[in-house]
Amino acid sequence: MTQLTVTKEAARQQHIGKRVIIAIALMVVLVAISVVLGGVDAQDAAVITTREGVPDAEVYTWTLVSDGFDNPLYVTHAGDGSGRLFVLEQTGMIWIVENGVQLDEPFVDVSAALPPAVFRGGYSEQGLLGLAFHPDYAENGVFFISYTDTAGDSVISRMRVSADNPNVADATSEEILLLIDQPFENHNSGHIAFGSDGYLYISMGDGGDQGDPYGNAQSPESLLGKVLRIDVNNGAPYAIPDDNAFSIDAAFAPEVWLMGFRNPWRFAFDRATNDFYIADVGEWLEEEINFYPAGSPAGANFGWEFYEGNLFRDGEPPEDLIEPVATYAHNLGCSVTGGYVYRGEMLPEMQGYYFYGDYCLGNLWLMYRDGSGTWQNVLWMQTMRQISSFGEDEAGELYMVDYKGELLRLEAMP
Repeated sequence: MTQLTVTKEAARQQHIGKRVIIAIALMVVLVAISVVLGGVDAQDAAVITTREGVPDAEVYTWTLVSDGFDNPLYVTHAGDGSGRLFVLEQTGMIWIVENGVQLDEPFVDVSAALPPAVFRGGYSEQGLLGLAFHPDYAENGVFFISYTDTAGDSVISRMRVSADNPNVADATSEEILLLIDQPFENHNSGHIAFGSDGYLYISMGDGGDQGDPYGNAQSPESLLGKVLRIDVNNGAPYAIPDDNAFSIDAAFAPEVWLMGFRNPWRFAFDRATNDFYIADVGEWLEEEINFYPAGSPAGANFGWEFYEGNLFRDGEPPEDLIEPVATYAHNLGCSVTGGYVYRGEMLPEMQGYYFYGDYCLGNLWLMYRDGSGTWQNVLWMQTMRQISSFGEDEAGELYMVDYKGELLRLEAMP
């Protein structure tokens, strides 16, 4: 380890220590105010980050919210207080579901910009893949989409809602921010989401084919096999955060935040802690879930293609790889779908559990840390669904997207 690395780590630990002290002091103040006002006690106000065991799956169900979608891949909300859900279809449409009813007109239609393979009815990893609303969407009407274009390349675009209709986007407003060449038709990834820092995060697969033949995931200058982070509030068309990976090593492309991924299919920030969870689809043997604590520095390496899950493949890996916190073999599925840490109010006993599933077999896992801080991973439910995504509404309630056309919400049995 170099002296620079030691110095950075010491500074980071000092910074984390200060944050802990501030957090504790703030909690003490909040508890004191609560006591004076006769409010909730300290335990009620605390964020739950550990658990012991899992609830009985038999007392929960996935309730149908809406159906009839064409290969849906994602659901999210606009954060504007409207309560609307936005369901993204691989074939280019984004539909609004309001009070359980799908509106007649699509919010977005970019089907004409997509590759022909998306519409042939067979398996494809191309299409409309990601949607993220600006944190200030209620004021500025700005949102972002991710898709593969007719040339098969990855596109990140900025769009705006219509001035006279909150349920329809302005089709003429698209501004392409980032265009990434894709050498093959698979491993497009393409999830996008905002972090609490206001930056836009973008996941990119390694470019496709088997075994990452071009070595993109381990090439710091490539945008493939990475999680990218850009500042969409500054620059033309965007700016680079000062603490991206290039600030540690000039070999990194400016947009890179994390590296070493095969085909990350859905990532999420815990809305209570800002910890980062990312699912990475394996090749032949293992699927994996990765975890990166809030406040950790850019430039971390998650191991592909030195490793598939915990299985060593080839080469001479660096010593500082980040190991997955959970894996499962292909007897339990074939393609992991990342989810969310539950932070809703309907199911308080579910607070702090991370949900994820498998696209092929419909298995659903709960992952959590026990009192000792050790990760536990429990196969919780067989959903009999083709799980293409999970999602949250504005209140933090958890949704599942079935690729066969249904949107469902996790609820307790009546």
